[in-house]
Amino acid sequence: MDATDLDYRAWTRSGCIPPELVSRLLERGHVAVVEQQAGRGEWNCALAWARLLGERGRQAEALEVLTPYRATGWWTAVVAVADLLEAWGRVKEAIEITLARMKAGHPMALEFYTRLLARHGRAEEAFTLLRPYLGERSLTVALVDLAAAAGRDEEAAELLVPLTGHRCSDFPWCCLGLDRDTVIALIATIRERQGRTDEAIALLSDGGTMPRGNREQWAALLALQGRLGDLRAAAANDESGCVVDRLAWLLEERGDVEGAIAAYRQADRTVAHGAD
Repeated sequence: MDATDLDYRAWTRSGCIPPELVSRLLERGHVAVVEQQAGRGEWNCALAWARLLGERGRQAEALEVLTPYRATGWWTAVVAVADLLEAWGRVKEAIEITLARMKAGHPMALEFYTRLLARHGRAEEAFTLLRPYLGERSLTVALVDLAAAAGRDEEAAELLVPLTGHRCSDFPWCCLGLDRDTVIALIATIRERQGRTDEAIALLSDGGTMPRGNREQWAALLALQGRLGDLRAAAANDESGCVVDRLAWLLEERGDVEGAIAAYRQADRTVAHGAD
């Protein structure tokens, strides 16, 4: 087996048995076929067979099924083994195999490792490991996700504030994908967790024009705050549809189903008018 070949087949679904077919084979009782193909380099069969063995209490055999795949260094197989170990309560082993890949320099291992630590009471340690990588998009998002459990929300926000000064000149290369709007959204997430929802709303609306992701977050906060007037005003010029969705949700929650329907009808008229 070769990690590059496994990765290519998994991503492109070429030259392999797709997971949907594997599920159908198991549903129809063709367990022997799945077991046989698992030993012939069919990753989806191997993963399904390993999970089934684990459910039957045959954990050692399950790990043996995945050993040839993991031995290639293929990250997907490492994650699958770690997930199984964690699900079986063998957390220490899951941490150990992930740590080994992190030490070997795998680019995706640090995020997985730190999230695994955080799930098992080691969030502060995970936060400290991620802190030097502030500015790398996925690791910065992970840092924000883990900050609350680590009791370091305010520190995370303070670390992010200087990054809001960046103006993209060659996205995503100039900022590794961590553009100003994404940073603002992350700070707003922290402020919301801290109960400072009005501040989060103000952050997201600062500057007027919002990307869709921030607009969805902003509208969701307005709805949670019950700010019906603000939602109505924003919905009048909402081409994305996300504000209208939140407005309709809030109206329905308040028992105004007709109002929710009217909001969608108004949005349809606005879009149609804009198309003309």
